[in-house]
Amino acid sequence: MSDQPKLVIGTRGSPLALAQAYETRDRLQAAHEDLRADGAIAIEVIKTTGDMILDRPLSEIGGKGLFTKEIDDAQLDGRIDIAVHSMKDVPTWLPEGISLPCILPREDPRDVFISPKAKTLADLPKGAVVGTASLRRQAQIKAKYPHLETITFRGNVQSRLRKLEEGVVDATLLANAGMRRLKYEDAITSVIEDTDMLPAVAQGAIGISCRTGDERMMNYLAPLNCETSTIRVLAERALLRVLDGSCRTPIAALAEIDGDEIYLRGMLAKPDGSEVLTNEMRGPITDPDGLGTKAGQELKDRAGEDFLSDVVQA
Repeated sequence: MSDQPKLVIGTRGSPLALAQAYETRDRLQAAHEDLRADGAIAIEVIKTTGDMILDRPLSEIGGKGLFTKEIDDAQLDGRIDIAVHSMKDVPTWLPEGISLPCILPREDPRDVFISPKAKTLADLPKGAVVGTASLRRQAQIKAKYPHLETITFRGNVQSRLRKLEEGVVDATLLANAGMRRLKYEDAITSVIEDTDMLPAVAQGAIGISCRTGDERMMNYLAPLNCETSTIRVLAERALLRVLDGSCRTPIAALAEIDGDEIYLRGMLAKPDGSEVLTNEMRGPITDPDGLGTKAGQELKDRAGEDFLSDVVQA
C-alpha cells in the first residue's frame, strides 16, 4: 500500500481555518469509506500574505486575495488537491484553472458583539472604542452610532479577544460562525440581528475548491455540497461582483430562501458611514446569479461613480 495520502487539503494555519479543514476532513470521511484509513487525508498548512502582514488594514495591502493567492498557487502546482476557504475571504473572480464546486452547510451568518462593558453596541457610552478590521462593520457602526469610535483591529479570533481583555478596546465584533466553530460561544455578549447589521457577503459559509477538470476531487466533494447554501452564496457574490467589492469598499449582503424565492438584501456604504445605500429584491431560486447581479447593479446605479472617490479609506 502506498504511503501517499489519497487527498491533500490546503488551508491557512489559524485555529479557525484549521477547524474548518478538520470539519471538511470529517465530512469527507463520513461520505467516503476509502478516505477513512489512517493517512488517507493529509492537511497542508499554507501561510498567506494576509496572515503575515498584521500591522495594516487589508484595504492598504491589496484586499481579499491576500488570503487565497498562495493557496491557489499550491493547488495549481499540484501540492494540494483541495482547498478550504472562508467564503467571505474569496475574491469574486477565481484564478484560471480553479473551480469552487462545493459549499458546506452554512453557519449562522450574523455578527456578534463582545464586550466586558456593555450588552450591545447601543449600550456603549459616548467615546467608547470598538475594534474591528472590517470596513463593513465600521461603516455601519458609524452610521448608526456616531458617538462611538472605531479603530482597525486585526489578528485571529484569539488575539482579538486577548486585546479586548487587555483593554485595548472597549468592544469588538466578530462572526458568530467563527465563534461557534471554535466553541467560543461563552465569550459572546450578544448576537447582532441582521436587521441591525447586515453581514459580509457569504459570511458563515465554507467553500472548497479544486483544480478545474479534476473529476476525482469533484466526485469526493459532490456529497458534501449544500444546495441551499450554494444558492444563497451565489446570489450574494453576484451582488459583490457587480460592485467590484474588495476590502476597500463597505459592502454587505444576505440572501435567504423563502419558498421558491430568494430574498436578497444588499448594502453599499461610504467608509465613514456618512451615506448608506440599501436595497432588497426577490427572485427565483433557479437564478441566484441573475438576482444578485440585478441587485448589485441597482445599488451601483444609485451610488454613481463618485460615491466612494471622495472618501479617504479607513
